[in-house]
Amino acid sequence: MMKLSIVMPVLDEAAEIEAALSALAPYRRRGVEVIVVDGGSSDGTPELARPLADRVIAAQRGRAEQMNAGAAAATGDVLLFLHADTRLPENADRLVLDGLARSGRGWGRFDVRIDGGGLLGVVATTMNARSRLTGIATGDQALFVTRAAFDSVGGFPPIALMEDVALSARLKRIGRPCALRARVTTSARRWRRHGTLRTVLLMWRLRLAYFLGADPAKLARAYGYAER
Repeated sequence: MMKLSIVMPVLDEAAEIEAALSALAPYRRRGVEVIVVDGGSSDGTPELARPLADRVIAAQRGRAEQMNAGAAAATGDVLLFLHADTRLPENADRLVLDGLARSGRGWGRFDVRIDGGGLLGVVATTMNARSRLTGIATGDQALFVTRAAFDSVGGFPPIALMEDVALSARLKRIGRPCALRARVTTSARRWRRHGTLRTVLLMWRLRLAYFLGADPAKLARAYGYAER
């Protein structure tokens, strides 16, 4: 049986981190490794995380850099990258390992639901359909990948935004993803903060700009990532 490692990049997640890691306790009891990678939090996130994770490490700020650092520290044969505001479905560890074994593929992702009604349900359905059509996964879908496949493509490219899209494009060269219909649940906080429609339109615009060759650092600033 392959070993699974969950890598969670965080930055100032004191309000979420204990609930996020407590939800992973059943997986740890089954031997899943949980690694938290902090990007320089100023709110005590690492201290809150330490009792609830196998390892808490520090890395340069940025999801790509943090997830690569977590992957380097992990001991698992399969890596699952999980946002602090996303919850896995029941038995996600078994779904991942069985899905990879059955499909013979080196990577995959879950379908996603967003914890809000109305337009957010349409957003999630659209995300899942687009991912299934294009073979591209987003971080909200809890992307997972074998260590061998991850290393073969060089991990996440060190870019400020769209690192999940860029990794998916790299992995597609070795095969399409294992698309699990079980759903992770991600928080609607990003959409609520700025308005659902406005956020959707912004994300579409940024994704199009990325595919047209825009600088990911500029896109990250447009998305609202402040430099430190």
